[in-house]
Amino acid sequence: MKIKRLPYRLTVAKYPRLPLCPEGFFTLSRGEEEISLVCETNNLPKGYVAREDGWRAFSVEGSLDFSLVGILAKISAALADQNIPLFAISTYDTDCILVKEQNFEAATAALKQKRYTVL
Repeated sequence: MKIKRLPYRLTVAKYPRLPLCPEGFFTLSRGEEEISLVCETNNLPKGYVAREDGWRAFSVEGSLDFSLVGILAKISAALADQNIPLFAISTYDTDCILVKEQNFEAATAALKQKRYTVL
């Protein structure tokens, strides 16, 4: 695996809403070579070049301080122990963990097994 260090400083910003974006839940990110959108399947805008359907999500409840350490690591370890792959996204306030639909119930059980309260 190769990891590239990006040469610039970044800022995380929070907005109440962005115009011209899908309705409902979504997150948009832009890397050096791609733009990725995660949104509700029924709200996916046209014009994509690739898509992967069938994801479900967990969101860490509440607002997380930037000084907190290991939250995603512990959640991903709980899922890795059960061989459940994940896709993680973060917002200004919290983290979301996406798993494929067929793994959603097993992921719920794995998190409960590690004493997470799953609502």
